[in-house]
Amino acid sequence: MNVKVLQTPAVIIDNGSGSCKAGISGGTEPKCIVPSVVGRFRERPEEIYIGGRALFKKRALLSYPVERGIISCWDDMEKLLRYIYRYELEVKPSTRPAFLSEPPRNPLKNREKTTELMFESFKVPALYLAIQATLALYTSARTTGLVLDSGDGVTHAVPIYDGYCLPHGVSRLPLAGRDVSNYLANLLLENKPGLVARAKKATLRLIKENCCYVALDPKQAQKKVEEIMKLPDGNTLKIQLDLCQAPEILFTPKTFGVEAPGIHTMITRSIRKCDQDVWAPLYGNVVLSGGSSLFRGLDERIFKEIEHHVPNGVPIRIITPPERSCAAWVGASIISNLVSFQPMWFTQEDYKEFGVAGIHRKCF
Repeated sequence: MNVKVLQTPAVIIDNGSGSCKAGISGGTEPKCIVPSVVGRFRERPEEIYIGGRALFKKRALLSYPVERGIISCWDDMEKLLRYIYRYELEVKPSTRPAFLSEPPRNPLKNREKTTELMFESFKVPALYLAIQATLALYTSARTTGLVLDSGDGVTHAVPIYDGYCLPHGVSRLPLAGRDVSNYLANLLLENKPGLVARAKKATLRLIKENCCYVALDPKQAQKKVEEIMKLPDGNTLKIQLDLCQAPEILFTPKTFGVEAPGIHTMITRSIRKCDQDVWAPLYGNVVLSGGSSLFRGLDERIFKEIEHHVPNGVPIRIITPPERSCAAWVGASIISNLVSFQPMWFTQEDYKEFGVAGIHRKCF
């Protein structure tokens, strides 16, 4: 293996259910954020549209390669990655190592399939896989803490100690930003049916990101408040709705028909599954990450919900890094740029010697 190739800044790819963030190691933010979607037309299946182009094609059949955090359609995943390499990053995969994020408890077969894809189809010189929550924790300059990572398709509570994910303590909720958007659409349908009939997903997302919030006490906050929002096309939109209702499904998933604990319960359960000796540093370093952690009031509500379930004398701290929507990507950019990281790469030579299963020797 050419040592200079390993020293070349790597391509960093953070795969998510809603978007794929990509860029070059050493950067402070991803170069591109591409919607994780592939579009086709039934009558012209050979025409493929990727990312934002797919979303704006009327009557296109949309495929989402990543479902609830897990890659489910490998052919479309390959198309998405090829598009990113060629058109967004404008680099040849064979010239730089590739650093990819993955969800906690990613099935071993998926890790091996990713390894095969990157070496066989993209011919990368080296590869590394790391858990998104661990990378997000590094971004906050910590190696121990509980990361609540909520993106577009899935939410995880992940305890991490000394840089290592504690898999027995991981909690998973198949609800996140996409579901908040869907619930918001239902609420708007009751309030402004005409709007929902003509609204695009982008409009719903704007309403969610700019107007929705998490109430400290949802029972007292349930009253309609008038919000006036300016849309990208210059029009204004008047909304009379309790805008804390949609994010509330993260705390009460049963509202959305999902029999699962809310995010506050996930945090306490995850920590209690760990050795009692690490409870204090975990409660003292609860780090929020992912796009769905950006709701106003989320940190205060989590604190309120868990404070009565924490042992006496154990301090609670909820940390909200400003770059948390891209925290996993930033964390990967930081550590892959360190000289001490270079021996961690799973190289082409390793792949030829150990095969796809060899990835587990380097990436825990």
